[in-house]
Amino acid sequence: MRLTLALLSLFVALTAGAQEKAAKKKAGGYPPVIEGTKSETYRKVGDTDLKVWIFDPAQKSAKPLPAIVFFFGGGWTGGTPTQFEPQSRHLAARGMIAIVADYRVKTRQDAKPADCVSDAKACVRWVRANAARLGIDPQRIAVGGGSAGGHLAAAVATLPGLDTAKDDKSVSCLPNALVLFNPGTVMAPFPGLDLKGFGAGLDKEKFGCEPTEISPLHHVKKGVPPTIIFHGKADTTVPYTTVEKFAEVMKAAGNRCDLIGYEGEKHSFFNKSKYAETLAAADDFLVSLGYLPAKK
Repeated sequence: MRLTLALLSLFVALTAGAQEKAAKKKAGGYPPVIEGTKSETYRKVGDTDLKVWIFDPAQKSAKPLPAIVFFFGGGWTGGTPTQFEPQSRHLAARGMIAIVADYRVKTRQDAKPADCVSDAKACVRWVRANAARLGIDPQRIAVGGGSAGGHLAAAVATLPGLDTAKDDKSVSCLPNALVLFNPGTVMAPFPGLDLKGFGAGLDKEKFGCEPTEISPLHHVKKGVPPTIIFHGKADTTVPYTTVEKFAEVMKAAGNRCDLIGYEGEKHSFFNKSKYAETLAAADDFLVSLGYLPAKK
């Protein structure tokens, strides 16, 4: 009788666990369940374990592989690492190690954008510090993201501050390439750029730091890694003019910045109407850098 009850309890527990995983996956729950990946904690803040989910190519390689780290969008307020699961599966199938990362947000950890940037920098440092163990080439780490996640990717490549005292600054957080989807690149007034009301509410209280400290455009200099940007020309959340100015300043500094604008497209179009098109162009960009083999 005891054995029967024990087996019944075990069955109920396993069934409940499976149902919980299925529900999280179906609803895009948090923390997410991403099949076929391995997850690791890159940073612990209080009771929060910040994780990455790693998509390895099916075909093993004796040589270190290029990698890409994606940060999800959601206005630094919410969102889920599963946003870039489709792109990650594609790139892993093409031969890269793809990683989707979590970070603190307003609704879950009462975080401000400055905290989000700090997490993103720590994440890229973790990937580079663990590159040998993960089979990653530390000199071929791309970083990508959409909207607020695109801002984080651009911030990791440009902003000099917002680290913590515990961060190992001997490990560089500078990416080797950027793949940005409707990114926030401007967080403060900039000469020659009419924000047309976009700058309202972008202040120290909102960001957790001075607006210029968190604005990638204000920190562009020679040496920012090769970048591709996908942006809707009808985007009213992040105006197209902001990425036009970012691309202009990048090129003036001697950096590669490919800007692809889409007529009539609004915010977050890249996972909807133009998913296949933007993914193909991102693939071509990574081929041009030698991160992916040429398509057959």
